[in-house]
Amino acid sequence: MSKNVVVIGAGPYGLSTAAHLKARGLSVRVFGSPMASWAENMPAGMLLKSPPSASMLSAPRAGFTLDDYARQQSGEVRPTGHDRVPVEMFVRYGRWFAEELVPEVERVRVLGVDRQADGFRLKLASGEELRAAAVVVASGMDGFAHVPEPLAEFVPEGLVSHSSQHADLKAFAGRDVVVVGGGQSAQESAALLHEAGAQVQLMVRAGKLVFGVAPTPPPHWQPDTPLGRSWGLYGVVHRAAAFRFLPTEARLRLVERVLGPFGAWWLKPRLDGVVPLRLRESITGARRHDGGVLLTTRDGDGRTHSVAAEHVLAATGYQVRLDGLDFLAPELRAGLARTGGSPHLDAGLQSSVPGLYFTGIQAAATFGPLLRFTCGTAFAAPRLAAAVAAYPATR
Repeated sequence: MSKNVVVIGAGPYGLSTAAHLKARGLSVRVFGSPMASWAENMPAGMLLKSPPSASMLSAPRAGFTLDDYARQQSGEVRPTGHDRVPVEMFVRYGRWFAEELVPEVERVRVLGVDRQADGFRLKLASGEELRAAAVVVASGMDGFAHVPEPLAEFVPEGLVSHSSQHADLKAFAGRDVVVVGGGQSAQESAALLHEAGAQVQLMVRAGKLVFGVAPTPPPHWQPDTPLGRSWGLYGVVHRAAAFRFLPTEARLRLVERVLGPFGAWWLKPRLDGVVPLRLRESITGARRHDGGVLLTTRDGDGRTHSVAAEHVLAATGYQVRLDGLDFLAPELRAGLARTGGSPHLDAGLQSSVPGLYFTGIQAAATFGPLLRFTCGTAFAAPRLAAAVAAYPATR
């Protein structure tokens, strides 16, 4: 079979990977809608936590950074330094990147992927079936949204939702909403809801909200990185290739704890003394009540509380689960070696199934927290493309 490659997903990791694969002369088909998750699953008015220099996709040649895009577009303000990047601008940038480097993205859903003796067979929503020598899964957060167990049964009724379900929080104006979570998504959702006119409470298991440190003028004794200024983050960014040699338990712990949960420094004035906080509270139960939800919670002192809300927004992050990738055939998923809920990957981001690669958040358990951020495309995309170009010669 000729070296034809399928990339599933057209977000930052899918587009970056496809651009590098094409630059190596490979035949590539990309399925997805460019930047769809960022446009449809992030609330209007959201600001990226990362600075402009780290809000980027990886291209095989110079000229395709966020700054390059802004300089070429009339009407776009060039963000510099620690300026905040609106999600709407990042979506426009990603779509420009796709138009310039991966214009052949096919807006078709992949329904099934099967492993066969000579490669992979894929079924598309259009009815087409095709074969590929290699498949790259770059589907991002799709299928991984985590809602705490006591709340999960209320999602189908619309009384509870995950933060990824909303592109505009203005629909909650005038309603009583409890936001659950303490990280960036929870904090920013609470701020946006309050600013949209909702009555908001923010429920956090920790004893306080944690914010990042505002930029300070030099001199600095810690190195700067796309993820922040610290020696630890320097290792995460510049030694991602070595991360996979750490013990499994250490890798999973670091992926969970490094850079989370906390909010950007610029969220503090929008929340502190503005949005009511329920600290050291965890949800123990929930039931329908007066058209909404009545939560039962327990605080850090063991006391129970009842909290009524018209709606509960679970900004409780994502949990990678291979079983959430329902487009992969059950037999294929069963044959994947795992690190926690993630695929176990080799140095080239290839799974235990030859020819099947994973990138983005699904590769974080192998290569570290860098792969949770868009700047991780600069590490993953060229490495993965080189491995695919060499496959199957290296097997």
